[in-house]
Amino acid sequence: MNEARFKIMFDGQLMPDTTLEAVKENLSRLFKLEQAQVNALFCRGPIAIKRALQEEQADRYVQALQAAGARVRKEPDLAGSLSLEPIESAQTERVQKDSASMQCPKCGQSQPTAAECAGCGIIIEKYLARQAQATPAREPASPYEAPRAERLSEPEGGADLAIFTTNGRIGRLRYLAWSLVWLIVTVALVFCGTLLLAVLDVLGYLAFAAIGIAALVVAVQIGVQRLHDIGWSGWLYLIFVIPVIGNLFALVTVIAPGSPGANRFGPPPPPNGIGVKVTAALALIVFGVSLVVSLMFPD
Repeated sequence: MNEARFKIMFDGQLMPDTTLEAVKENLSRLFKLEQAQVNALFCRGPIAIKRALQEEQADRYVQALQAAGARVRKEPDLAGSLSLEPIESAQTERVQKDSASMQCPKCGQSQPTAAECAGCGIIIEKYLARQAQATPAREPASPYEAPRAERLSEPEGGADLAIFTTNGRIGRLRYLAWSLVWLIVTVALVFCGTLLLAVLDVLGYLAFAAIGIAALVVAVQIGVQRLHDIGWSGWLYLIFVIPVIGNLFALVTVIAPGSPGANRFGPPPPPNGIGVKVTAALALIVFGVSLVVSLMFPD
């Protein structure tokens, strides 16, 4: 008797406390999909994302997709379970070039041999090349093998980092490191603006205005990404302008840990490197000394 097989069904619904844009971005990052392919998942109605899975593999898919914000369900795949043909193993499932038919490595659809999948639209050769680059060095793996649970649920190192945006997440150490760099750059620009002001008043005032606006924008972008890492809305950054409460809230953003896995703002940031840790330690020293000096000499 053949082992029971399952399929993963998705009909465009989202998990609670998620946004459509965040879920699309998570799916794109986790499965290396183009934006058009992700959008197609939300406009086809009920669709089988993966078929003929063992129960353990199906559970991994469900866990990973729900962590990314997509509400999916596991259903028995009668076509896969009742097939009289044996299910190909991971090592024998690769399609030969001279075969009359093939199976898409991403969506699993069977079709005549072609360069492009008729179901999901991927260019198969390019997709396999990307998968090979993304797969860590280990035993030879089939390109059709179900993604490992640790790769799907924790796409470590897959999140993109950018300072000049309010999208994404940064952890506590990177928040401290980026803040120190922001402070150093701002002080250097203010010094240059002071020199320019001594030469020409008009240009000096314009430079100070531009520096102030740029510094404020970057500070907001860094702070919002830190709030996203905790799982909070970026609008809470407005609390910083409240006297006393804003100072306490700033301390909370430095102490509060981030979400351990993916949240509605995206996957977790990559691990901190040596440079981030050293810069964060310097930031603690600089900010700590500044706090002590301000308390000792309030005027």
